[in-house]
Amino acid sequence: MSNAIKDLVAGTAGGIAQVLVGQPFDIVKVRMQTSAKGTYTGMLHCAGGILKNEGPLAFYKGTLTPLLGIGVCVSIQFGVLEYAKRIFTAQNLARGEGGVEGKMLGGGQLVIAGVAAGLANGIVSGPVEHIRIRLQTQSNTNPIYKGPFNAMKKIASQHGIAGIFKGQGVTFLREATGYGVYFLAYEKLVQREMTQKGIRRDQINPMNSVLYGATAGYALWAVIYPIDMIKSRMQTDGFSPSTGQKYTSARDCVRKVWRTEGIGAFTRGLGPTLIRSPFANGATFLGFEMASRLLYS
Repeated sequence: MSNAIKDLVAGTAGGIAQVLVGQPFDIVKVRMQTSAKGTYTGMLHCAGGILKNEGPLAFYKGTLTPLLGIGVCVSIQFGVLEYAKRIFTAQNLARGEGGVEGKMLGGGQLVIAGVAAGLANGIVSGPVEHIRIRLQTQSNTNPIYKGPFNAMKKIASQHGIAGIFKGQGVTFLREATGYGVYFLAYEKLVQREMTQKGIRRDQINPMNSVLYGATAGYALWAVIYPIDMIKSRMQTDGFSPSTGQKYTSARDCVRKVWRTEGIGAFTRGLGPTLIRSPFANGATFLGFEMASRLLYS
């Protein structure tokens, strides 16, 4: 099995772990991001309303899409990241930098690798998250879509392929910005432990992988949350004026949200995100690192 395939498989393991742990928190975040001001008094009010009106399984509404899609997304993230890291490692070895094996990458190298991983990931995450958000926010009593594949079929037939990729520009901005910071934070924490203890990467305590992943997750959301909120608004907006379109572009969305709802709207739903982040991102890196150790052993 080639290194690239191993990285993709390990990334898939991380992606599945992320979805199973993080999905209930994510639906609360999306409902709060896309609801009218005053709909919910807070995270617990939103979660309680979902539980009361839609039942416990509603917290996994739309899970099939991210379970398949996010598994692919995280697989792509780590596949591209590890490929870029190997290129930079070879460059370091040629220049006599980055330690004995050239694997101690610099901050700039890690940011570039993370941005590349984010952009590659965005090609898949954009439509996956669009479909998931449509399913998460539709009426429980009178749903428009029967499931993810039905949603894709209806949107594509009515609005073309462009309809599937609604909000794609904002998605690319979020992914490039976020994953540059995300992987920089995680890899620097891993490097720090390896240097201080004089150990290999596969000797790091798995619980430290969870801790470092949680920290990287907080760094990610600290940078991208307002961008993510705009993405959610764009992806739940109508496709045209006749279907209730409010925003003509991401810039128009920022202006209108700022003018009508104030700066607080850009952090609405942050609570469940901050609670979800350490669990979901810790699980992601734990899944990836454990799968990598097994595959490379």
